[in-house]
Amino acid sequence: MADCFFDIDEKLLALAAEAEKECVPMFSVIDENADYNGQKVLKAFIDNRVSEGCLKGTTGYGYGDIGREAADKVFAQAFGGEDALVRHTFVNGTHALSTALFGVLRSGDVMLACTGKPYDTLEEIIGIRGEKGNGSLADFGVKYVQADLVDDMYPDYDKIAELSKTAKIAYIQRSRGYSLRPSLTVEIIGKIAKTAKAANPDIIVMVDNCYGEFVEKQEPLSVGADLIIGSLIKNPGGAIASTGGYICGRADLVEKCADRLTCVGMGKEIGCTLNQSREMLLGFFLAPQVVSAALKTSVFACRFFEKLGFKTLPESGETRTDIIASILLENEENLVAFCQGIQKGSPVDSYVTPEAWDMPGYDSKVIMAAGAFTMGASIELSADAPIRPPFAAWLQGGITYPTGKAGVMTAAQEMYKRGLISL
Repeated sequence: MADCFFDIDEKLLALAAEAEKECVPMFSVIDENADYNGQKVLKAFIDNRVSEGCLKGTTGYGYGDIGREAADKVFAQAFGGEDALVRHTFVNGTHALSTALFGVLRSGDVMLACTGKPYDTLEEIIGIRGEKGNGSLADFGVKYVQADLVDDMYPDYDKIAELSKTAKIAYIQRSRGYSLRPSLTVEIIGKIAKTAKAANPDIIVMVDNCYGEFVEKQEPLSVGADLIIGSLIKNPGGAIASTGGYICGRADLVEKCADRLTCVGMGKEIGCTLNQSREMLLGFFLAPQVVSAALKTSVFACRFFEKLGFKTLPESGETRTDIIASILLENEENLVAFCQGIQKGSPVDSYVTPEAWDMPGYDSKVIMAAGAFTMGASIELSADAPIRPPFAAWLQGGITYPTGKAGVMTAAQEMYKRGLISL
């Protein structure tokens, strides 16, 4: 391991060096996928004739915005969709997901959640939490059903088949959210899609693709999904996009979503890009390599903390399908120290001490460590967790592997300094 510029105990440095050597086989797989996805994205840029003019922004109505049109085409080709809606006006991934749900669902329709209860921030949008009359899907007459996971871990294919018969949307959450179930491989997403469509050929399979883009060689559209949705301050923004999101898939469904985002009859044809086109296109171009750095950081963190005696999900040697790792830190004191140590190893706001707070959209206090160039960008090294059992830190990001590794080591050092781990 290279010389350390941080005050890390020699025993931790030695343990980290051992962990890094043990990660080499997984790193090779990550590099292979990054090479494949990088070439796939480059081909999409070339095929769609991205020019310098596409990098310029527009103002006002944004009529004839070639940068906006280019981004839609590049995302669609790289992700395997017919069309895409890539906009800086999506404020986060939840906004993009909400737009897609409201764009496709109508009164009397049924939304089926195939992977148990969705991520916390969607609960009020669906109407399964919060007061009536707030404009949720339930307020508009959309019904909600849920196929719980078997043993809180695996899809219940029999239940999915049963509930799909009367559902308009089969909704799949690829990443685990604040749960300990495995994130879904593209192969499993394909099996869920096949199960739902066998029961109801007209059902629309919608995938929350957040944290999963470019982790595998395939995306969910290749295995039967009709729409995938994500955030540009996660994987596909490559740490360059400063805001935004995307919806990609079947052209008719993307158009419905565009009508929801703007207005019926105008859809994708309006919406200026200001100075965001260059950020979105450059970020997408860099995304496969940035994702590989985040994955290497995740694998290293898991192996390092396994050697320190903690359980991780996934384990360091398991195949990844998203950039998130859960490190089970056993109690609140460990969890807080870990997150505060991650903050100390961040390039921005390293001197700040994160504390748990009542974060909008969540039903328990959340601590978030994120010294990022873009606020809330989870493709950059960050760690967050609700203050509740099992006191797991959800670690994600790392736009370069060396700095991601350093951040993980400062987290371990913080715990060691407080006497929370022994060597």
